[in-house]
Amino acid sequence: MQPAVLSASLVPHPQMQGVAARSIEVRIASTSLALQFTYIVHGDCQRIRIPTPVRAQRADELWRHTCFEAFLSRADGGYYEFNFSPSSRWAVYRFRRYRERAALEEFPAPEIAVRRSAESFRLDTKVDLRPLSDFNPSKIALAAVVEDIDGALSYWALRHPAGKPDFHHADGFVLELAIMNGTAT
Repeated sequence: MQPAVLSASLVPHPQMQGVAARSIEVRIASTSLALQFTYIVHGDCQRIRIPTPVRAQRADELWRHTCFEAFLSRADGGYYEFNFSPSSRWAVYRFRRYRERAALEEFPAPEIAVRRSAESFRLDTKVDLRPLSDFNPSKIALAAVVEDIDGALSYWALRHPAGKPDFHHADGFVLELAIMNGTAT
C-alpha cells in the first residue's frame, strides 16, 4: 500500500533575521507505522550554516542552529515534538500540555539524510510511530530554524502566533492528518 503524501509551505516569522532561506516546503508521507518528512529549503544555501555531520545521536537544544521540527498531537490534548538536525542529531519530547514536558521512554533514532546544492537544501527523515501508543493523528505543526553563516536565525512555521516565535503554540497545529487503513488522508 502506497503512503499518502501531503505538502505544505512554511512561512517566515515576521521578525525574521536571516536572509539565506527564501522558502521552505515540507512533504509528509504517512502510514500507520511511520511518518516520513522531507524539508526542502530554497535560497542561497551556501549561506546556510549546516551543523557538521556526526553519528546519529539524541541531543537537546538542536533549535539553536539549523534544525527541522514536527509536532504531533495526542488524544489527551498533549503532543510530541521531534527535532531533526542535518548533523544527524535528533530529539523527541512528550508534552502533557503547552510546554509541560513529560517523561518519554526510549525511542528509536529516526533515519536522517541530507542533500545540498547552491540553491536548495533537503533533509529527509523517517519516524517510527510504533512507540507512540497515544498518538492521535489529527493535527500537526511543522517548523524550521535556519541559521545563516553569520549566526542570524530565521524561524519558519505553518502559522505563527502573535509575538515572538513559538512553535509550541496551539495556533501552529494547522495541518490535518488522518491515518486510516494504513495510509494518511
